[in-house]
Amino acid sequence: MNPVEVTLSSVAAQLFVADVRASCDFFVGTLGFALDFAYGDPPFYAQVGRDRAKLALRQVHQPVFIDGVRAREDLLSASITVETASEIEQLFLDYRDAGARFHQTLRTEPWGARTFIVLDPDGNLILFAGPAE
Repeated sequence: MNPVEVTLSSVAAQLFVADVRASCDFFVGTLGFALDFAYGDPPFYAQVGRDRAKLALRQVHQPVFIDGVRAREDLLSASITVETASEIEQLFLDYRDAGARFHQTLRTEPWGARTFIVLDPDGNLILFAGPAE
């Protein structure tokens, strides 16, 4: 019998949040994700998705990180990519127009990528990246 070749097909970053409902509202209302599911009554875990990008939202009752360390150290909670330069620019404009807060606005990195970082209501840093050309 030939061994089966295994292909990993998706990944979901897990973000720690203070209020799952409020986080879902942000990701759906501001960033254009869809609610895949919410679990618990009241919800303490949910997943949102947009195309092939998935984010798991896990409610915590105390801060997981020392105050301000994520922003000071640029500690990313998730990285999401698009395939073209026009997509990364359009996504940045869409999020700007929707009122998203940015930790870093759109810029070209020394290694050739174009990136920006969204700051969610809980201080999670979500990187969006695409090619510069």
